[in-house]
Amino acid sequence: MALSQSKNVRFTHPPGLYVLFFTEMWERFSYYGMRAILLLFLLDTQKGGLGFSEGEGGAVYGLYTFSVYLLSLPGGWIADNLIGQRKSIWIGGIVIMLGHIVLAFPSTPTVFFSGLCLVAMGTGMLKPNISSIVSELYPEGGARRDAGFSIFYIGINLGSFLGITIVGYLGQKVGWHYGFGAAAVAMFFGLIVYRIFAQQYLQDKGLHPKAKTKQSDENADGGAGSPTLTWAIVAMTVVALIALQLQNFFAWDSKKAVATSMGSIAGIVCVAYFANLLFASGLSQAERKRVLVLIVLFIGAVLFWMGFEQQGSSLQIFADRYSELPFGIPSSWFQNFNPFFILVFAPIVGFLWVYLEKKSLNPNPAFKFALGLFLLAAGYFVIANGANVALTGTKASAGFLTFTYLFHTLGELCLSPVGLSTYTKLAPKRYLSQLMGIWFVAAALGNLFAGLFAGNFDEENVAQMPDMFMNIVWFALIVGGLIFLLQKPIKKLMGGVK
Repeated sequence: MALSQSKNVRFTHPPGLYVLFFTEMWERFSYYGMRAILLLFLLDTQKGGLGFSEGEGGAVYGLYTFSVYLLSLPGGWIADNLIGQRKSIWIGGIVIMLGHIVLAFPSTPTVFFSGLCLVAMGTGMLKPNISSIVSELYPEGGARRDAGFSIFYIGINLGSFLGITIVGYLGQKVGWHYGFGAAAVAMFFGLIVYRIFAQQYLQDKGLHPKAKTKQSDENADGGAGSPTLTWAIVAMTVVALIALQLQNFFAWDSKKAVATSMGSIAGIVCVAYFANLLFASGLSQAERKRVLVLIVLFIGAVLFWMGFEQQGSSLQIFADRYSELPFGIPSSWFQNFNPFFILVFAPIVGFLWVYLEKKSLNPNPAFKFALGLFLLAAGYFVIANGANVALTGTKASAGFLTFTYLFHTLGELCLSPVGLSTYTKLAPKRYLSQLMGIWFVAAALGNLFAGLFAGNFDEENVAQMPDMFMNIVWFALIVGGLIFLLQKPIKKLMGGVK
């Protein structure tokens, strides 16, 4: 992969990138491997699973994946204000490993859910902070930072590929808890890598809380913030939530109702967070404009992940029940198409962005986000046609899921590493980990909605599948079109940041 923006930019990357690469690789092995079998375990009634209905299982799956990413926001705040990113990563990794150990032993649903909670809390500590340190390795920014994030993203998907392959096989072919145990071992390897090499190759990166350092020169014309206004926004948010509860807007009488209510509450909290950041955090005018860009990208990311993360829920159900399984492979292995395609196409896409940058033709982030949503729509158009085949009573060809994952992966490459890099470029420095947390909250909301969508699957009404998938097609096209039309104002708000 070409990794330089121009002849003046070094081709090499700091060795600390590869420390973070392998730490994240093993953490993603544990997360995606366990996630590949989670819904199947929740629905299973024959091999020791929990025997939930599709609605209950989808809601639990959505709540778990939602929590994993939602907790990135407090995880980022803790790092920025209390202990720094490096300690957050170490503590988070230990908690993740303990959670997977709990899942590795047969137990009651309550104990099982406690293991999920530990994994979610640990991931919230680790995930935003490891990405923040990647950005600190490239203070010059530019295409080289984008290329660094592309390499980091390959580590994420290499871990995902290995995790789905190994955990998926062990879980479905040997026993569910063997798969969960393999996830614990993977996180242990990640901790070993981090412990041995972080101090040598990361040096002082991420050691100290951002809020305790001086404001960046970029923020020199900003103020000190308004604690009074912050507390007023908090109070208004609490009052709004209480009022909605009194009006029975939130429901808590089922797993699906809890998931829906949590999604609504998280959305309200995100609005309050961005309002506080814009009006009560002492940002300069230039920083406020860039935060507006982050808000637009946040909304686009939520909608993208809502469709994309069906791979562990509705697309997993489709693979398990309505698709051909060549050579008797576990149905969870279909999820491996995504990391496999990432490993194949990430270097190509990374080269493309750098090449276009040299020609001054590199598209802006809004264009790439819109393209990601258009490719998501193309993937769902393919699987909607596969669902029409399933309506005839025959299993759909594996080709439908293959091409669905191909389009979705290309869309992910246009949106996710670009979003990671853009957030690190535009975020006010002292709020970097928090805003990386917000970026992952977008994934949290997308995962939650994906789980709720999967809960709408009804085995007694298979005819609904094509329309369900086509709804996502139209939704992605409309939202992608709107973001495409906003390219010029977004570029202006970025103020020359590339």
